[in-house]
Amino acid sequence: MKFKVLTPAIFFLCLMCTHTASATNLMDVYLAAKASDPVLAGAQATHQVRQQAMPQARAALLPNIALTGSKSDVDREFPGAVLSTDPTNPLFGIAVPDQKFSDTVWQAQATQPLLDLESWYTYKSAKATVRQADADYIAAEQNLILRVVEAYLNVLRAQDLLDSATAEEAAVKRQLEQVQQRFDVGLVAITDVLESTAAYDNATVRRIQADGDHDIFFETLRTLSGVAYPSLDRLSENLPITNPMPGHESAWTEKAMQTNLSIQAAEHQLVASKQSLKARRSSHLPTVRGLISHSEFETGGSNFLGSRTNTTTYALQAQVPIFQGGFIHSRAREAKYQMQAAEQQLLERKLNVTRDTRNLFRAVSTDVLRVNARQRGIKSSESALEATETGYEVGTRNIVDVLQAQQRLYLSQFDYADSRYNYVLDLLRLKQATGALVESDLEELNNFTTPTNPVKNKTTN
Repeated sequence: MKFKVLTPAIFFLCLMCTHTASATNLMDVYLAAKASDPVLAGAQATHQVRQQAMPQARAALLPNIALTGSKSDVDREFPGAVLSTDPTNPLFGIAVPDQKFSDTVWQAQATQPLLDLESWYTYKSAKATVRQADADYIAAEQNLILRVVEAYLNVLRAQDLLDSATAEEAAVKRQLEQVQQRFDVGLVAITDVLESTAAYDNATVRRIQADGDHDIFFETLRTLSGVAYPSLDRLSENLPITNPMPGHESAWTEKAMQTNLSIQAAEHQLVASKQSLKARRSSHLPTVRGLISHSEFETGGSNFLGSRTNTTTYALQAQVPIFQGGFIHSRAREAKYQMQAAEQQLLERKLNVTRDTRNLFRAVSTDVLRVNARQRGIKSSESALEATETGYEVGTRNIVDVLQAQQRLYLSQFDYADSRYNYVLDLLRLKQATGALVESDLEELNNFTTPTNPVKNKTTN
């Protein structure tokens, strides 16, 4: 399985486009985050590390070839030795001369495992570990998509809250001015002025808080993407709010059981632990290796075999572990407990994924109803405010009723926008639960962003 990483050149181009465009859309942010997010980069490095488990395990099944050589200088002395002990020999009594010469030896040896069940099961365990690493990395990519969308929508959410708080503050301020004028001519009591002043102060506090949150969420997006965006596209009103398809909860849970990445990773981990247990239990079995060795020895000294010797050896080596102080049995028990832990982890993930998928399906279905209801609630709040203001004019309602009606209107406007963002996030989380969240989902959502009235970052202006 191959994974593509954004090249520095493309990332630089994305940054240039970000600064030259009037606003930034969701895909711009995602591409920047994909290139610079340290969490994804760390997951990629971890994935590459875990990929090496297979070639390392496979190496134990392949031939092992080694070439060794040495050269030594020999200084040989014979103290007390003579060439001849025969008095009649002309060499009688002459000391044996010292020898100085070099020895050269080299050896080539090839070893091939013929029967090694422990290495074989270790290799199969490594294959499952690599598959687990693949699933974990894809999950990290999906998690990045969700983190980008959540950070992006949090900025839009903060802007909507700021817009609502600013509009409420302005409306309450106008109301306070009108009440003050009425009080000045004796049409209302001082209590109306005090109530309006308190409402204005509270609205100001909410606007200040919303303004601070707005900057905080922009900074969070900057941390994720590495870019300080001057503005972001808003979510279009044309975004379809529809029930998840298929419309049956059981269909989503069944799919999640088959394709959820955390479950797949746990399944591969269980396979790896089972193969590891087989490998540990095979440690006490015989191993058989074939060996071919060729060596050459050359010496400058005296040797009754001659100055040069060539040796070629063909052999079968069998090894049977007898006793290693209980080490083999302890490792087998360790692998057994690891397998049991993997079984329980898989069960836990299946239970959690089933629960989360059902809850997310219900959440999306509820979000659809909530968005529609809150859209109607805006119209109802507008009508209620208009009726309350009319009642205040004729004396059937007091100023508190008007202020509360205004607050309900602006709150309903924010709640409508907030429910749309929750719908998007819950829908993407539902897809993530089934392992089906891909970049094309992000591209589809990006089609429903609009540069009209962008969200501006005050810290970059």
